[in-house]
Amino acid sequence: MTNAVLNRPEAAHLRVAPAALDVRPLTGHIGAEIHGLDLTRALSPDTVAAIQAALWQWKVVFLRDQPLTHAQHVALASQFGQPTLGHPVYGYVEGHPQVYSVARNRFTDRHAGEQLIRPWTGWHTDVTAAVNPPAASILRGVVIPPYGGDTQWTNLEKAYEGLSPTLRAFVDTLRGIHQFVPPEGQQATDEFLRRNRARPLISEHPLVRLHPVTGRRSLYVSPLFLQSIIGLSPRESRALLDLLFEHIVRPEYTVRFRWEEGSIAFWDNNATAHLAPRDIYDLDFDRQLYRVTLKGNVPVGVDGRPSRALEGEPLEAYE
Repeated sequence: MTNAVLNRPEAAHLRVAPAALDVRPLTGHIGAEIHGLDLTRALSPDTVAAIQAALWQWKVVFLRDQPLTHAQHVALASQFGQPTLGHPVYGYVEGHPQVYSVARNRFTDRHAGEQLIRPWTGWHTDVTAAVNPPAASILRGVVIPPYGGDTQWTNLEKAYEGLSPTLRAFVDTLRGIHQFVPPEGQQATDEFLRRNRARPLISEHPLVRLHPVTGRRSLYVSPLFLQSIIGLSPRESRALLDLLFEHIVRPEYTVRFRWEEGSIAFWDNNATAHLAPRDIYDLDFDRQLYRVTLKGNVPVGVDGRPSRALEGEPLEAYE
């Protein structure tokens, strides 16, 4: 098995015996814990395939007690695809170009002012401002507060199915503009502007994409990055986006994960959005996680049209 499992159409036909992994679902629609594996060692091809099958079914899988180093984190990710640079705009951990630091105060040099908080504020799919957003992300917990700091994920395939047939047919035809901008109510800092001028990323994506492996439809609406819908007036665009953003974060589509030191979260970035916690800013505890992302495909809409870059280059694997 090659290290491009996530991007292989034939992988959808892999059949793995249910007993191959100890998979314990957490909700009816999203999230499962996998037990009994040691991720510090290379996985067998059958185990890689079994984890991949669980990922496609449950969208995000969690493993605990996995004390990985940066190098082991990258080696793990490389068994499922091609790691990219840590972050195309905000850089990487020194000495480990594929690793991005998810630190408690990483936004302090990017945004200023008071943020407008809505039910969907902060929810996002990773790096949808790029024309080929990551296929998957693998996040590991290193410094975890004694309480607070949970992360949530939502199943965008199930959210699509939850729309009325009439609205599904309409959003199937639409496309939107994704880019890095300050959150609502906040202003860009000089550092934010400098980084975004150095490598601007703006892309046009379908509002409904086909999964590159399973072919399933999902809402491709990333509240943090999706700014407007093409062909609609500003008021129409805002109203429809607010409706869709509110819809995708309905509790029945989501799972909430309590981090521990050594925890791993591995999610299908093609079919999920997630929310970083805000409660940590009201606590005095540190929180440090690290992320590796895998190179993804250019999304394709229901009509067969691919996404297109308006500014910036595709994300490339980091060799």
